[in-house]
Amino acid sequence: MPVKMTTSERRGYQQICGDNGLMMVVAADQRGGMRKVLADTPEAQAKIDEATLGEVKAGIVRHLANKATCILLDPVCAVPAVVDDGVLSRDTGLLIGLDASGWDTDEAGYRISKLVPGIDARRVRELGGTGAKLMVYLRPDRPEANTVNLQIIRDCVADFEREDVLLVVEILTYRLEGESDADYAKAFPELIVESARLSLELGSKVLKLPFPGTADACRRITELCDGVPWAVLSAGVDHETFIGQVRTAMENGASGVIAGRSLWKDCISLDPKVRQTRLEEIASERLRQLQEVLDLHAARG
Repeated sequence: MPVKMTTSERRGYQQICGDNGLMMVVAADQRGGMRKVLADTPEAQAKIDEATLGEVKAGIVRHLANKATCILLDPVCAVPAVVDDGVLSRDTGLLIGLDASGWDTDEAGYRISKLVPGIDARRVRELGGTGAKLMVYLRPDRPEANTVNLQIIRDCVADFEREDVLLVVEILTYRLEGESDADYAKAFPELIVESARLSLELGSKVLKLPFPGTADACRRITELCDGVPWAVLSAGVDHETFIGQVRTAMENGASGVIAGRSLWKDCISLDPKVRQTRLEEIASERLRQLQEVLDLHAARG
């Protein structure tokens, strides 16, 4: 049976949800992925330092995320600066990402998730976080692939329970070496459903998941969760595609959205004026449309 939130965790969860009771979180904890959006070549990407990324992320907070309920940021480039510099609105929740950029691989080629050193539940509280987000890679159809990553979930859940701080667990799957795109796509819905199952068995109390591909998979996740809220992530798809995915997920039991690149991937720039204009005019309109979908779902009960 899924583990229920404590009073403290429930309060943190309320603060990452809007008045409609649903999550509307802007994700901007990416580092490598954000560099790829900002520059075309590996050489140019390597020249974008952490301070520059921090400025871009502050722009996302100022011109986009302060209109949402919560922002997800990394503790490497963005936090605590957005708090200390007064960029983050007092009414906007703050989730802090625990995962480091990229991944390691074991001898069999399976992905091993990495964490930012020194960032635990107590440090998240010290940084002003409403809660934290942990991302791990799983291939539930290959038990030997998951030993290290399942232990990461287990350890982080225990740490955040000890400190009574909200933890959102994000699961991503990945294509194996030699696996065709078609085979991976066919397996994908079941991979996400089973990843949710594994996460719940380890005590996860809020989940962040890719859209699992079908309405039926969404319903199965909701049934497994049995009251544990889950948010759908955008995974870099275009906004129009994501809006459709959100509608399907919400109609089948999801509890909100944690959206990153679908909102801002073509709106950020190293030029602050371009960044401001695009975030205010394009990304903010996308956010409004997502909020409309959530409000409509909430109104239907």
